[in-house]
Amino acid sequence: MTVSFSQWLEESREHLQAENRSLPSRLARPLYYVYVGALLSATKHYRWGTNVFDREWDLLVVLDACRVDALREVADEYDFLGDVEPMPSVGSTSFEWLNHTFGRGHADAIARTAYVTGNSYTQRVLTQRGDTGHAAMPFGPTDYDVVPPEAFGYIEELWRADLEGDPEWTVGSGDRTRRSPRYATDRTIAAARERDADRLIVHYMYPHDPYPLAEPALFEPFDPLRAGDVSRQRVWDAYLDNLRFVLDEVELLLENVDAETVAITADHGEAFGEYGFYRHVIGCPLSCMRRVPWVETTATDTGEHDPAAPDPTETGTVPARDRLEQLGYL
Repeated sequence: MTVSFSQWLEESREHLQAENRSLPSRLARPLYYVYVGALLSATKHYRWGTNVFDREWDLLVVLDACRVDALREVADEYDFLGDVEPMPSVGSTSFEWLNHTFGRGHADAIARTAYVTGNSYTQRVLTQRGDTGHAAMPFGPTDYDVVPPEAFGYIEELWRADLEGDPEWTVGSGDRTRRSPRYATDRTIAAARERDADRLIVHYMYPHDPYPLAEPALFEPFDPLRAGDVSRQRVWDAYLDNLRFVLDEVELLLENVDAETVAITADHGEAFGEYGFYRHVIGCPLSCMRRVPWVETTATDTGEHDPAAPDPTETGTVPARDRLEQLGYL
């Protein structure tokens, strides 16, 4: 987060004057970021939730913004999804999850880990030590004790790849397109076969919105949902389709890597109007955001899939800000 009392005052003033928000919402936002400053100050030193490095796994599959109840709802459709257990996350946003997962206290394990990620917060967290550039709180920690990118055994930041206009690696049409999860699948299979690492993490940016397979009104659904223009059920159904879309890729992944213990989890959950919250917000204690799934399975490389996705360093680069804007953060 950005720590600036003057910026917090200015943003609070602008929000209080916003006519498209209810009065309770306008009053609550400034106070909420005071709470966030206090919470981040506390959790920087006293962790809340379970760090994934404290559990046993060879391959960790992170489904961004996946809720426990959502994964349970579709579990019968996938043989590799058995019991979906809940686990308290170390954050309610990717910003918190990255900061609290990749701390220097786990540096030895991180040095033996390959991380293939579509989440562009790696730039702002691992390189800039926690400055998101989004919203301001009046006080709080200005940096975190996170490892730098070079501390990983291997790191591949998929979001850097410039694949715009390439139909093989994008999904959707017109202005409503996103990077296909197949890109992450292929690059992870390549990393599993070519890199020497004790552990492997793949961070898919699904079922996180936007929803490129949905009807146009549901591509970016949370503002219409908040305004009452679409029903919660319609948005939920689109969310589940986005989840199925990535789970199809996870199925392919598990047939093309060797891993005795695979864990499928999420960095945080998602809110669909619970207590007036939508999407996911920093420091939120609600279980819909703070509780994530944990499923264990296995994987065997059949060698049947030949990954064709280009190395992101060979495609040209896209600024992290562009990816964050596409995901509705800026």
